[in-house]
Amino acid sequence: MHVLQPKHTRLKPEEVKDLIKKYNIALSQLPKIKADDASVPDGCERGDVLKIERKVEDKIKEYFRVVV
Repeated sequence: MHVLQPKHTRLKPEEVKDLIKKYNIALSQLPKIKADDASVPDGCERGDVLKIERKVEDKIKEYFRVVV
């Protein structure tokens, strides 16, 4: 992983359920990321949800993507 690349972590199934409940969405409504993307951590499979932490000014913003 490159120094400038945002941190990508795979969510556990319980965390995915909480995320879907919190935002009242379906898994299919999350933005997509391809499984062969260089930023996807090893061991991720299709259907996994990734949390991406980007530093914006002094804050860390969280983004979520589903692996396709």
